[in-house]
Amino acid sequence: MTAFSLDDSRKIIAAAFEKGKSMGLNPLAVAVLDAGAHLKAFERQDGASNMRFGIAHGKANGALAMGLGSRALFNRAQEQPYFIDAMNTLAGGALVPVPGGVLVKTKDGDLVGAVGVTGDTSDNDEACAIAGIEAAGFVADPG
Repeated sequence: MTAFSLDDSRKIIAAAFEKGKSMGLNPLAVAVLDAGAHLKAFERQDGASNMRFGIAHGKANGALAMGLGSRALFNRAQEQPYFIDAMNTLAGGALVPVPGGVLVKTKDGDLVGAVGVTGDTSDNDEACAIAGIEAAGFVADPG
């Protein structure tokens, strides 16, 4: 498995924040998890609300737990709400099935982690996650 460094995580966060700034978004929070769902880094911009860690972590964790970006989980929740509710129960409530949780892969397709972004609309959160992942030289898989 390819190493996913703390420096990579910091690059993702910085680029996600920069994307949010360029889009004029609300204050964001970004959680970066490695492939084992361990927290590599988290930052919350000034003014972001206090639940943002749980939301960002839940978006990234859910993506890793299910092997799908949180946009795909959102779509599945529309079709099978009881299934997603059951998965969230199994995940201890750490599965947030709305866009903004994006899998991080190498150019060879190896899964190395996930990024969760929250603070603005889910579509904007996802755009910032993708921008951060790509700026760090990885491939974003929003599902």
